Parts: sequence; structure tokens; C-alpha cells
Amino acid sequence: MLLLVVAFIVLFVLLLYMVSPLISPKPLKLPGAHVVVTGGSSGIGKCIAIECYKQGAFITLIARDENKLLQTKKEIEKYSVNDKQVVLCISVDVSKDYEQVENVLKQAQEKLGPVDMLVNCAGTSVTGKFEEIAVNSFERLMAVNYLGSVYPSRAVIATMKERRIGRIVFVSSQAGQLGLFGYTAYSPTKFALRGLAEALQMEVKPYNIYITVAYPPDTDTPGFAEESKTKPLETKLISETSSVCQAEQVARVIVKDAIQGNFNSSVGSDGYMLSILTSGMSPVTSITEGLQQVVCMGIFRIVGLFYLGSFDSIVRRCMMQREKSEGANKTE
Repeated sequence: MLLLVVAFIVLFVLLLYMVSPLISPKPLKLPGAHVVVTGGSSGIGKCIAIECYKQGAFITLIARDENKLLQTKKEIEKYSVNDKQVVLCISVDVSKDYEQVENVLKQAQEKLGPVDMLVNCAGTSVTGKFEEIAVNSFERLMAVNYLGSVYPSRAVIATMKERRIGRIVFVSSQAGQLGLFGYTAYSPTKFALRGLAEALQMEVKPYNIYITVAYPPDTDTPGFAEESKTKPLETKLISETSSVCQAEQVARVIVKDAIQGNFNSSVGSDGYMLSILTSGMSPVTSITEGLQQVVCMGIFRIVGLFYLGSFDSIVRRCMMQREKSEGANKTE
């Protein structure tokens, strides 16, 4: 009986590997493609633009700071692979006015052709205890991190549907998979991108358009350095349980997954585990991927519970130390 079960599993796995390539999307060819990157003047966005440019793409960079854009443009142009490549810079706040975002993207497409891949990387972060974060910070982060991805995507989706080709990338965060101490303003905005991506993928898949949600870990960027200045002690201690990645490494993974049409994009072993644990009803681009989720889910849930227990212990310990310190100050 056991041999029959083993034989059935082996045959099932072989069948999955045979069928898998038939349902996987064809890779997007970057040479000559038009790639738009919001938040492209620094950090992960800039590295994604460089990675795409190295592969022969035409780039439109969108960010608020015009001076940073021009500096980044010069840096990217060093990696050209042919004389025809162009880097176009557009200074605009993608979270403020949809009509303005739509107009600038129309201008970009008139100059460089239809958008083949849109990378929504514009974002910001505020950390702190829930009751200490200003209410307008919640509103601002939702505008930048969520609507700042909705507006550009809305502006290019119709053309992608007409052409029956396209890739849209939403750069979320591991904090968009797991709510952590200090991220009550930030995490919800990144979780929201997941819901948008799942619903949008169901709409556009028949048009050969594929959505990728990237979940980068802590990454060595100017934004991360600024965020670290105001992190609560609990958040810092929890962050120390994982290593900080380089932006170039994260960018390579995101570009590769976007080209392949993968829905989930993660970095490292922790990222892989979180992607499995949070896969839920998310789409898969191969039966093999679905099989991995089914097989690993239970094991990773056990590992995840140990992580959560460790995080809770850190928070309790910090609370007790704080209360002890406050009590000692009162007695003096």
C-alpha cells in the first residue's frame, strides 16, 4: 500500500513538471522595451532601473525630486548597451493628482512608445507606537504607498490590454506580509497592495498581462537609513533577527520575477518562507509553485510560530524594562 502511495506521488509530481511549462507565461523581452519606474531616483527603484537598462530597456524615471532624477539619469546612462537607449526623467508626485499622472505617462509613451513594464516603487515609511504616530501620517502613507501605485497602474492598463502584453510590479515589503511592532502606519499600506494585485491579476490575465508583488526585506537604501533613526527599540531588536540586503540584489530578483510573470517575488530564505505562508488564494504561474506551497505550508507554519513567539518575547521584555525604569525614576 505504501509503495502504491509513493508511486502515485512520484507520477503526480512528474505530471506537474510536464504540464507546468504549458501554463507559465512567456518571458517579457527587455531589449527595446519601455520600462517605467516610479520612485526611481534612489534605492530599490534606481537599482531596478539600472538592471533593466543593462538588459537593453528604455527607461522612464518618475520621482518628485528633479535634481535627484537628473543625477540618477547620468548614473544609469553609464550602463547603456547600445546607442539607441534613452533615459527619460519626469518630476511628479504620483500620489497627488491622477490626471497629472495620466498626462505625464501619455507624454512618456509618446516619446518612448507604449509601456511594457511598470514598476511601482514610490513609497515612504513612518515608524512608531500606534498612539504616538500623527493621524495625518496614516493618511499620507496610504496616499503615497497605495494610491501612488494605483494611479500609474490605472494610467497604463488600457494600452497594455489593447496590446495584449505587459507587466506591472508592486513593490510591497515583508512588512506587507507580517504585521510588526512599530509599523501600524506602514504595514497596512503594503498589505493593501497585495489585495489590489490579486484582484487586478484576475482581471488582466486573459490579456497576457501579469502582476508581480515584490516583498523585499530590510534593504540598505537611503529610505531605510532614515527610517532607522526613529524606530522604537522593539522594532530595532526584531529587525536584528534578519540581515539587511543590498538594493542591487533585491532589484535583480524583482526584475527576474517580473520578466517571468511570477506573482510573488521574495529574497532569501525568510522571504521564501513568508511567501509560502501568505500565499493563501494568490495566483501561481506554475503548478510546481502551487505544489511547493501545499507541501511546505504546514512546516513553515511551525517555524513561523517560533518567530512570533520570539517577537512577542522581545516586546514583553522591552515593556517590563521600560516599566521598571519608570518605576525607579518615580522613587528617586
